[in-house]
Amino acid sequence: MNADEANEVLNKLANREMDEFKISKEDFLGFREVLVNREDFKHFRGNAHHNGEIVYTYLEEARS
Repeated sequence: MNADEANEVLNKLANREMDEFKISKEDFLGFREVLVNREDFKHFRGNAHHNGEIVYTYLEEARS
């Protein structure tokens, strides 16, 4: 996944066009690099699942 694709997914989550997004462990590092550089980074929650898969959701209130 490249940076443009990651930003598109993150924007869709933030705009509520998607409820959640699953990312594989192979794509995680590139996705995370884009995520942590966003202003609304603390609004995203990632939940780890089996085989390194992570499911991201967008929160109304930022995590602390």
